Amino acid sequence: MSDDKSLSLENRILETAKSVFMEKGYSDTSMSEIAERVGINRPGLHYYFRTKDKLFHAVFGAIVQSLVPQFQDILCQKNLPFAERIGKVIDVYYQMLLQNPYLPLFVLREIHRDMNFMLAAFHNQRVLHFFEELKKELQAEMDSGRLRQVPLRVVFCTFYSALVFPFLSKNLLTQTMMQDHEDFEDLLTEWKPYIVHQMVSLLCPTE
Repeated sequence: MSDDKSLSLENRILETAKSVFMEKGYSDTSMSEIAERVGINRPGLHYYFRTKDKLFHAVFGAIVQSLVPQFQDILCQKNLPFAERIGKVIDVYYQMLLQNPYLPLFVLREIHRDMNFMLAAFHNQRVLHFFEELKKELQAEMDSGRLRQVPLRVVFCTFYSALVFPFLSKNLLTQTMMQDHEDFEDLLTEWKPYIVHQMVSLLCPTE
């Protein structure tokens, strides 16, 4: 098998596995079903990924690794006003969540199923180190007076609840609160400045 064909098949496996994991959750996903959807036999799947854990970490890692460099770039832009940096972070999340709309529900399910497994997935991708750096950066800005002293868990809950809820409630919103000529991205565009406003109100000292 040529390298190009091998890479193409591996990408198909990853995309298929991502769909099945998001649809069914980790526990109810089987390697046999992934192989069947890809159109290969199970030994062929095991040639690329020997276990379901390894395949899950590869799928999860591909999503995470697409985000971290972008976030690091934004964090380095310290000359930008806080509101602009938050807006850029939201744009990165929007792009990722539009490509993976079932990810928020999947993550919530997996947190409830086995939090240690999810933490292991983050640790495997060295993401926990990034979040520790982010926490230190926020705390340093608070200590310097550039941001208000707010518990970091409050910052986390405020941002992610505002960011993720539209994706969790997409079916309800699109069927009951949107006009026929609107689509979900119109709602996200409308909602974005309100997320920014919430974060600025929470963290930025008043003049």
